Amino acid sequence: MEIKDIKSVYFVGAGGIGMSALARYFMSKGVFVAGYDRTPSVLTGHLCQEGMDIHYEEDVAKIPEKCLNPKDTLVIFTPAIPADHKELVFFRSNGFEIQKRAQVLGTLTRSHKGLCVAGTHGKTTTSCMCAHILHLSHVDCNAFLGGISKNYGTNHILSDSDYVVIEADEYDRSFHWLRPWMSVITSADPDHLDIYGTKEAYLESFRHYTTLIQPGGALIIHKGLEVVPEVQKGVNVYEYSRDEGDFHAENIVIANGNITFDMVSPLGNVTNVKLGQPVPINIVNGIAAMAMAQLCGCTPDELREGMLTYKGVDRRFDFHINNDRHVVLSDYAHHPMEIKQSATSLRQLYQGRKITILFQPHLYTRTRDFYMDFAESLSLADEVVLCDIYPAREQPIPGVTSKLIYDNLRTGIEKSMIQRSDVLNYVEGRDFDVLVVLGAGDLDNLMPQITEIISQKP
Repeated sequence: MEIKDIKSVYFVGAGGIGMSALARYFMSKGVFVAGYDRTPSVLTGHLCQEGMDIHYEEDVAKIPEKCLNPKDTLVIFTPAIPADHKELVFFRSNGFEIQKRAQVLGTLTRSHKGLCVAGTHGKTTTSCMCAHILHLSHVDCNAFLGGISKNYGTNHILSDSDYVVIEADEYDRSFHWLRPWMSVITSADPDHLDIYGTKEAYLESFRHYTTLIQPGGALIIHKGLEVVPEVQKGVNVYEYSRDEGDFHAENIVIANGNITFDMVSPLGNVTNVKLGQPVPINIVNGIAAMAMAQLCGCTPDELREGMLTYKGVDRRFDFHINNDRHVVLSDYAHHPMEIKQSATSLRQLYQGRKITILFQPHLYTRTRDFYMDFAESLSLADEVVLCDIYPAREQPIPGVTSKLIYDNLRTGIEKSMIQRSDVLNYVEGRDFDVLVVLGAGDLDNLMPQITEIISQKP
């Protein structure tokens, strides 16, 4: 089915951050958009206000009549939806065209020049940065992002540009549907071993992804990764990192809450770059974003302006309080390497202050596979508070709890375990200097209350 022939789109799993961007895309095209999600959220509330028809019960009878014609209705589902979901079974049994979100994004990369950002971590920030730089520039872009951009209050950008920035998700090998014009690979630390099984299979998936980059385009890969690229003839390969590679930073200055640096580039160096969101990890994210934008034709002034005005992404180093008495922030970090980077950045920003991490592990399988690595990364803090595991799509695994991490935290660290239901009472009864709430689960829903409680403390 061609996109031009679609009159209705139905989303099975409508409230996911990536799914909602596609929903907004189709609504902007005047298509009727509806869907199912398991629970209401802030995001689904916004989608309903924007015109989407969403229900929260697994019930075929609640599918709108406009979505019952197989000839002009496209059904999009997320891999997190089980195969026996009643609505999905109905659509399959009645001849509807059913695609994964990644397949639809793949179609867009065939009709636009896809600028894709892949990697275990860093991809949301890097793709949002690149999209912001391009959208402000004479080049412009469309974008489908994995987080809510604070610059735009949404996770998509629509324009008449031939470029489309896409966050390339490796979960379930989704990024194999894409056909990038250019791609950044930020990292390849093994994850999703419930899908891949082994580190080798995970790395192989990234290798295959590099074969999909189109001739005439480019791969911008972080220096030192274990991925061995295998690009087509005519694809340029560049390496980047914070301190070395074809693209890298020099003359870095971190002082008085500001970060400036120069970008070394084979296309011409860009001096005096100032970060609008001055977090140390954003130096390397910024190098990757600017590299891709520069390869698309952005000028040095446009690169500087984009980086200076970039405000960040919800749940990525998201400050709620930041003063001499208290610092409170939330961060989506849910992989050991992400947590390490988050903790390291906090150490650089708040030298001499006590750092407390409140962490909710995400998935039983990830906890089982990486509990030792989680313990090592979390031990960079002064105090660790562990919640029970957020299951998402998984059923419990016997013997796999947050205690696996707790028992392996470094000797001498302050540590405790609490239930998610006790978080607000715990925060009420404690004092904090620097508190960061980490994880991809639902603790972020408590951030307004946590912020209010701490802001009232003397």
